[in-house]
Amino acid sequence: MNRFNKFKWFIITGFFSGLLPKAPGTWGSLVATILAYLIIVYFPNPYTTIWLLIILFSVTGYKFVNEYENSGGIHDDKRIVIDEFAGVLISIGVLGNLKEDTLIKLVFAFICFRFFDIYKPSIIGKIDKKAPGGLGVMGDDIVAGIFGGIMAGILYIIYLKIKAVL
Repeated sequence: MNRFNKFKWFIITGFFSGLLPKAPGTWGSLVATILAYLIIVYFPNPYTTIWLLIILFSVTGYKFVNEYENSGGIHDDKRIVIDEFAGVLISIGVLGNLKEDTLIKLVFAFICFRFFDIYKPSIIGKIDKKAPGGLGVMGDDIVAGIFGGIMAGILYIIYLKIKAVL
């Protein structure tokens, strides 16, 4: 592997988090959630930064995964977690106002995204099974991110209602 290919491998494996043993998708999602937390804490406009990262990871993931698979790599290789990066960041980005109740929003987004990514209900499973190459690898996680963000938002509203009563 030349230097450029090592860089692509570093990116599609989520800064090598996908190489960790057991549950690489969960590790990748966790690393991306920590990245989001750092952006929320240290960046003046975290919402915009997170959405720009979503676009970057989605486009780069699609392109690099296609290149990886076309060069003989395994389709939907479990070590590739750039799709989890994009998906969990979408779940986080859907929540808005990230400076308020940051940790609870991140926990809800992480859990809800992982639920949809693991169980792949409805259209998520269809995309996973039928879409080829980078589109299939990235597409199911992007949709899981949307569903996860909506569910996390619902859980956050319930959390606020319970918090107001107590």
